[in-house]
Amino acid sequence: MTPVTTEQGRRREAVDTPRTPRRASAPRDPGRSARRGERRWAVLFATPYLAHLALLTAWPVLALAYLGFTDYDTVSSPRWVGFDNYSRLLTDEAFWTSMLNTGYFALIFVPLQTMVALALAVGLNQKLRFIPLLRGAYFVPVVSSWVVMAYVADAVFNPRLGSANTVLGWFGVDPQTWLDSPVLVIPTLALIAVWKGAGYMMVLFLAALQAIPQERYEAARVDGAGAWGRFRHITVPGVSGTTFLVLVLSTITTLQAFEQVFVMTNGGPGDASELTVLYMYRQGFEYFHMGYAAAIAWVLFAVILVLTLIQLRLQKRWVHYA
Repeated sequence: MTPVTTEQGRRREAVDTPRTPRRASAPRDPGRSARRGERRWAVLFATPYLAHLALLTAWPVLALAYLGFTDYDTVSSPRWVGFDNYSRLLTDEAFWTSMLNTGYFALIFVPLQTMVALALAVGLNQKLRFIPLLRGAYFVPVVSSWVVMAYVADAVFNPRLGSANTVLGWFGVDPQTWLDSPVLVIPTLALIAVWKGAGYMMVLFLAALQAIPQERYEAARVDGAGAWGRFRHITVPGVSGTTFLVLVLSTITTLQAFEQVFVMTNGGPGDASELTVLYMYRQGFEYFHMGYAAAIAWVLFAVILVLTLIQLRLQKRWVHYA
């Protein structure tokens, strides 16, 4: 017999020895790499906004919180005074006058703008020939500056040449000094603000009206409901969510009102139209009491927050989401 060489023996052992099966590798998840790439792109696109938020919003808010506890005149370094600015607010008659003026302005402006915007939306939700032109015309004041609106308002409310006094004269009413009267200045400013801002709220109401199914109106007509019944039982509940949004936005806008008062009356006559933001502006940029102005800003923020939370709480009683 031919002797088995060492090399041949190794080959036979390799053939006879059962091989250990290789562990199957886990299949690659193509979605995982895709999600990783999406996250990277998301971070990349969000970085400019986050940087803007940090530098122009978060940092000023933190600085404002600090300045509210200091005495700062923009020239020397801030000096820590604790709660002195806030305790000063409690006895500042001018501040409380500005708060009362702002509240009076809000009580006129918020409900009036809501009703005017809804009325315009209902009227412009018709299928008529010149409706697109009218919609654009009512929206023009929204995109106009307050300086332009001041000139237009002067043509209406000027004591000598204004069209408002001309109309009053037709009914035998004496001419009024609209923006120069301590009694009429706030209502007049509220009317002008409604004139400028109602077009934007009108667009919101138009979107809500066009989302109401027409079948509801047809069913109401079949049941004999008139125009007022359809408006009360279909339109008003159908736009209640938008009405709530308009009320919240109008309240916040009113409490922050500044530009129209600064341009038209500058707080006059006397302090009859001195709103809170205008008073805060004077303290910070005319009298250089930046710490005190910061305290006013935080108090105003607290008032807006409380009113918004109250509105959120009350919405459950009258807002209907279809």
